[in-house]
Formats: sequence, C-alpha cells, structure tokens
Amino acid sequence: MSVVTIFLDAERFLEEAIASVVGQTSGDWELLLVDDGSTDGSAAIAERAVTFDPQRMRLLRHEGGLWRGMSASRNLGLRAARGELIAFLDADDVYLPEKLERQTALLDAHPEAVLVYGPSLHWYSWTGRPEDSARDTPRKLGVPPDTLVLPPTLVRLFLDHRAWTPAPCSVLARRSAIDAVGGFNDEFKGMFEDQVFFYKLLLELPAWVEGTPWDLYRQHPGSWTEVQRRSGAWSPSRHHPNPARGQFLEWLERYLEERSMEDAGIRRAVRRELRPYRHPALHRVASLPSRALAAARRRLARPRA
Repeated sequence: MSVVTIFLDAERFLEEAIASVVGQTSGDWELLLVDDGSTDGSAAIAERAVTFDPQRMRLLRHEGGLWRGMSASRNLGLRAARGELIAFLDADDVYLPEKLERQTALLDAHPEAVLVYGPSLHWYSWTGRPEDSARDTPRKLGVPPDTLVLPPTLVRLFLDHRAWTPAPCSVLARRSAIDAVGGFNDEFKGMFEDQVFFYKLLLELPAWVEGTPWDLYRQHPGSWTEVQRRSGAWSPSRHHPNPARGQFLEWLERYLEERSMEDAGIRRAVRRELRPYRHPALHRVASLPSRALAAARRRLARPRA
C-alpha cells in the first residue's frame, strides 16, 4: 500500500509523522513524501528519511519546487504511488501502530467497500499540558460503528451536519476508486480539498465506517485550518458564511449537475446550505433569536415613506 504525506514548512512535526509509518505493525507499505514548496528544514528531514529507507520512501517535489497547494500535492503523490491501497497522512498527524494492518484487514473482509475510515481523535493532549489532557475527542461518525454504508447516505449526513467527513489521516482507500473519481481537485488549494474528494467518492461508492480511531489528528495553532479561521476565510459555524465553504458548495452544485445526480434530498440540502451565500440579508434575519426576528420582521413590514 502507498501512504501519501504532503508537507509545507512542517519541520516541527514531520519526523514524528514519518516515525508513525515506520512503526506500523504491517511492513507492506511505501511512503511518498511530497514537498509543497517548503522553506524550512522539512525537506532535510524528508531527505534523511529517504536515505534511511530508500526502498520504501521517496521524496517528490513540484516542478521548480513551487507551492501548488494540498490537492495538487496529494495528486502528485497519487501519480507516483505503486500500491493498490492508498492512505494519507498529513505532516502534523500521527498513525497508531496497527492502523494500516487493521484497515487492510477490513477492506479484505468487505470487498464491496472502496474505503474504510474511523473516528479520528482530535488530538490536543500532544502538548503535554494538563489543561489539554481531557480535550481529546473523536470525530462524529453519524452512523453506527462497524457498518457498511451505501451511497449517498453519508453525503446526506454531511450536508445535514449529522456526521463529519473523514479526516484524511483516518482513511484507507482502493486506488481503483480514487482513479474512478479523478482524485483531488487542484483548484482547491487548502480548504475543503478533502471534502471535495470524499464527496466525490461517497456520492457513488460504499464505505466501511469503523468505530475505532487509529490515527491522531493534531490540533494546533499553526495548522492550515486554524490559520484560515484567524484570517476570516473559514469558520466552523454553519451560521457564519465564509468564503471557503461557499466555494465548496458552489462546486458541489455544479458537480451534481455534471454527474446528473437525481437525489432530490441532496439537491435540496445543497440549496439550503447555499442560501446564506446567495441571500445573505435573509439569512441574517432568519438567524436572529425569536424576539429579535419578530422585531426585524415588523421593521421590514412597515410601509416606506
């Protein structure tokens, strides 16, 4: 199997991520380290790792050593991958030792599933601070654990905010399925690029959702998500429209049209989720508390002079 690890200025965590692959109970893996234009010591860490185990590790770069974004970097890794099974591990995340062995066994046991994922643990306790020790929480599955879920059930749950899309580090997927949906979309550089990928897969293909977390999804201020949140480009709240989610939803509406997806419930859900972006004034009124909403409606109903 092939593990794709993309990195950009990740010298603080990259060595730990690599070590978590080397420490797997399954030795049947290759590790593709994709440098997305790093300017710190990340590349030197990757080069040392490749020198240590050149048979199983390779370092890849974009032409000219340029930054191309997360989707293009994962696609570069996919093009070079030799395995029939593909896993992803971002440079600040960590696999638990049995991750690849356990998930390979699940795909062998459930050949109808094109991918397997579990409830990645949002990992705060890596800091060692007492106040972070109780903050670790698993991602929300939204379905009973250890279940084969047929399409497009998971996409409905994602759109209704009853389940979270998988974290990339939680997934093991069949290469044939990834190729069938065209991999990642290069236009998504760093936000929602994973959701685009998983929506494409799970709109049409079944997944095995397991109940055990085999990966640690590190939470830290330097992560891309946190940087975008502080800049205002992204918000975790569905009630606060933000550009990154708007771009994703516009893409999803187009994609459903292109694929002639007939599921009326999903189409309605997409239109509902797009409403704050297309009708922001109405959304602001609808989001007000009930008393404030009544007052706003009265103001709107007053005849104008």
